[in-house]
Amino acid sequence: MAAELVEAMNMVKSFRVSDLQTLLASMGRSKSGLKQDLVGRALRLVQTEYSPELLKNVRQLYESRFPRTSGWLAARRPEGVPVAYSSISSSPTATSQGADYLNGISKPISTPAAEVKLMPLPFYQTLETLLPPTELIAQNNEKLQDSQCLFELTQNQADQIRNASELQPGTKSIQVVLRICYTDSIGVQEDQYPPNIAVKVNQSYCHVPGYYPSNKPGVEPRRPCRPVNITPWLHLSTVSNRVTITWGNFGKRYSVSVYLVRVFTSEDLFSQLKLCSVESAERCRERIQDKLRFDPESEIATTGLRVSLICPLVKMRLGVPCRVLTCAHLQCFDAVFFLQMNEKKPTWTCPVCDKPAPFELLTIDGLLSEILKDTSKDIEEIEYLTDGSWRPIRDDKERDRERERSNTPDYPVVDICIPEANGHSPAHSSTSQTGKSGTGSMGMAGGATVTSTGGAVVDLTLDSSSEEEGGGAGGDSEDTEDSADSPAPKRGRYNYDKDLVTAY
Repeated sequence: MAAELVEAMNMVKSFRVSDLQTLLASMGRSKSGLKQDLVGRALRLVQTEYSPELLKNVRQLYESRFPRTSGWLAARRPEGVPVAYSSISSSPTATSQGADYLNGISKPISTPAAEVKLMPLPFYQTLETLLPPTELIAQNNEKLQDSQCLFELTQNQADQIRNASELQPGTKSIQVVLRICYTDSIGVQEDQYPPNIAVKVNQSYCHVPGYYPSNKPGVEPRRPCRPVNITPWLHLSTVSNRVTITWGNFGKRYSVSVYLVRVFTSEDLFSQLKLCSVESAERCRERIQDKLRFDPESEIATTGLRVSLICPLVKMRLGVPCRVLTCAHLQCFDAVFFLQMNEKKPTWTCPVCDKPAPFELLTIDGLLSEILKDTSKDIEEIEYLTDGSWRPIRDDKERDRERERSNTPDYPVVDICIPEANGHSPAHSSTSQTGKSGTGSMGMAGGATVTSTGGAVVDLTLDSSSEEEGGGAGGDSEDTEDSADSPAPKRGRYNYDKDLVTAY
């Protein structure tokens, strides 16, 4: 009787909402509520009011959904079909009969196609599905739940893992990974861990990625939701492997799945990118010309677009310029550093505009690759022109360094000794020791004299009072006669009077 009770409970947990409502209505129970409530109500009904009539109704509903030709349970599960194990179905009878369980949910051989679709991951190539996405169902009202699943590897799958190359010591390139996501049939689901998650494989806890620390105040740390590698703890044989998932039940619905995958490195993805996604230089020029084409509705005409040759990720010169096909900007980032960053912390976000940058939309810029080869390493910026050509942009410091190397001033040199150079005549000192002008000079008012070469010499030792006393006479005043007896002014090494200043 105990085995029949377990079988009936397992069948009940595999029912759809309509099946549960039919069963509860036939036994005079309420059929309203969510599926989780209906499952709990039906399980309590089977446990408290077990009878041959109830068992008959359960079997009829089960066989109407999963028709079998050889009874309601197969004697042996075909190879390659995943199984799940329930903690409440631990009897050897149920296990030996080949029942497939997850949280007590029966997983028949003819499992319908899973509605949950997981997002493909660039670093993981799915080889086989060992357990399709199956919902984690709470067994009680406790916040911390334990869910178990059981699956087996075929001999071929075990040999694949055993003979696979190593990415690093202890890490195989062929792995069995566990993925968890929200249970939602709308759209493709990203990996998402439930709170308080812990994964135990064959009685040994495996590593689950921890939280990234947050440097911003008020921002909670975020856990990187990547697949959990459970390969090191598996039995690489046809022996069943049991996985226990501890998770927090806080209202969200989650699904778990297990896959056999091939793991790629950033070098592998870079090789794929170079092989399959390189945009030609001609196509890049066409895009530049489209961006710089004159727009009559625009008030400002764009004659050029500047692009930096420095990667925004690592602030170094670009090695392999890469862009996202859906981005509008021409600025590139380094493909190698971008793939390495996402290998450690997958975000797949454009570092220029913060828009999604999935691997399948990445492309290598052929034109900028040529420009990087044709320019020296000290060029950090270029400008694209309207005809598709380009020119390097040199900063002020570089221009200063070039000017110093060439010893060429940046302004014209004017020779002040040439009268026509600046519109004035240079003043040559030809005055005598007495301060008077030499032969051929004319007297000027205010103590100024004009030399024969046209330069005006002003004697600043004369004040305004001496001009008034002299009556404006040019060189015949009493002050001039008295100065004849005074000692001669001192002369410098260049034979000009220290007290005379040349004026133009």
